Amino acid sequence: MSDPHRDEVLGDELPRHTHDAASPKQEQEPRRGFWGGVREIATIAVTALIISFVIKTFLAQAFWIPSGSMEDTLVYGDRVMVSKIQAGPMEVDRGDIAVFEDPGGWLPPMSPPDRGLVLNGVVRGLQFIGVAPVSEGNHLIKRVIGVGGDHIVCCDDQGRMSVNEQPLEESGYLYPGDVPSTSAFDVTVPEDSIWVMGDHRSNSRDSRAHDDGTGATGSVPRDHVVGQAFVLLFPLDHATWFQGPDTFAQVPAAVTP
Repeated sequence: MSDPHRDEVLGDELPRHTHDAASPKQEQEPRRGFWGGVREIATIAVTALIISFVIKTFLAQAFWIPSGSMEDTLVYGDRVMVSKIQAGPMEVDRGDIAVFEDPGGWLPPMSPPDRGLVLNGVVRGLQFIGVAPVSEGNHLIKRVIGVGGDHIVCCDDQGRMSVNEQPLEESGYLYPGDVPSTSAFDVTVPEDSIWVMGDHRSNSRDSRAHDDGTGATGSVPRDHVVGQAFVLLFPLDHATWFQGPDTFAQVPAAVTP
């Protein structure tokens, strides 16, 4: 026997007269039209750009490798992602691959390629928000060999470089056939600075080339450091995460005078 109060229990969810009730599809999904779809896509795109800009500004940024100074670790045309977080354990340290701004006079004057008025604007915009990797400008990428207070000497009677009197075995990243350095040096890295060298030592103008023999002019102030490269993004068949080499594991802390 049917329940005469069934419709009252379900309330307005059941229409009393099916012949004049609107279909659920018409009630719940009104047509948004062409411009409604455009607005939705634009909202998603703007949100994605804002998120990309925030990530690029505070967390990470992509960079394009423009030279062979870091071969074979990085080669011309590689794209890397650089972490901008530099606090506590994330601070750039010995063995890290660091991106930094030119401290002054390391790079010759450069003119960006002219892609035309429209493309130039598009590329600059994409780089600004972090979608496209930075390829021009005043940034360099090298490996950190020493940090503030470190005493770095090259080379001992076995041709090795040492940090705080600890000889370094650099076979893990040094370019095949290269020696640690063809020029001798004995420097102490100033506080709040880093000493950097390319992995392709015979093809890298790094801290050695800009130093006056004291370590003061060849070191890079930490406030010029953008961050550390943590992943090789492109080409995809070479994509990999960067890990600090064991080379520096036994290096003692610098002795404060």
